[in-house]
Amino acid sequence: MPQTINTNIASLNAQRSLNMSQSSLATSMQRLSSGLRVNSAKDDAAGLAIAERMNAQVRGMNAAVRNANDGISMAQTSEGSLGKVADALQRMRELAVQSANATNSGSDKDSLDKEFGELAK
Repeated sequence: MPQTINTNIASLNAQRSLNMSQSSLATSMQRLSSGLRVNSAKDDAAGLAIAERMNAQVRGMNAAVRNANDGISMAQTSEGSLGKVADALQRMRELAVQSANATNSGSDKDSLDKEFGELAK
């Protein structure tokens, strides 16, 4: 008794189309979830290489910005310290001029000298 093998061509075509659609849907979902056009080298090898190089440049620029901000902060701190030193020197000058006044008593001069000494520390 001979056996016959029947092939359902329409079913095979539908299955192939379904597999292609599922693969395309998976790729689209991956792109949507990551927000990237190129997720791996299989999507676009040249595009991935360019994107990785640009990402490295962006990370380098971000590091440069952080370094510049750190430098600015350090300069501002130094400026504040210099301002304090300038204020102390100005007060020391005022004390020296006031101490040179002949109308001050000995205790006044001692007090001025004491304040001058504290500022000099």
